[in-house]
Amino acid sequence: MAEVTGDSGVRYHEFMTRREIDMTTALDPIVSEFTTVEEAEAYDKWFRAKVERSMADTRPRIPHDEVMAEVEEIIAAAEKRRGERAA
Repeated sequence: MAEVTGDSGVRYHEFMTRREIDMTTALDPIVSEFTTVEEAEAYDKWFRAKVERSMADTRPRIPHDEVMAEVEEIIAAAEKRRGERAA
């Protein structure tokens, strides 16, 4: 399970360990963004697989500054196109 920290983490841990839970048990929206335990477990499984694939990726890493510069160019171009359409 992904680590949940702070007060939410304590409540989540207490909820998951102190109650009898089946796959259709409704989750408290304050503690979880998921409606049922089944949804939470399915998301956790998907997320962990995604992280494992990412960590196993052998392609070269792209520096954060390089990615941000490219994104800023894309945003600037989109804003320019938007301004041209509005004029």
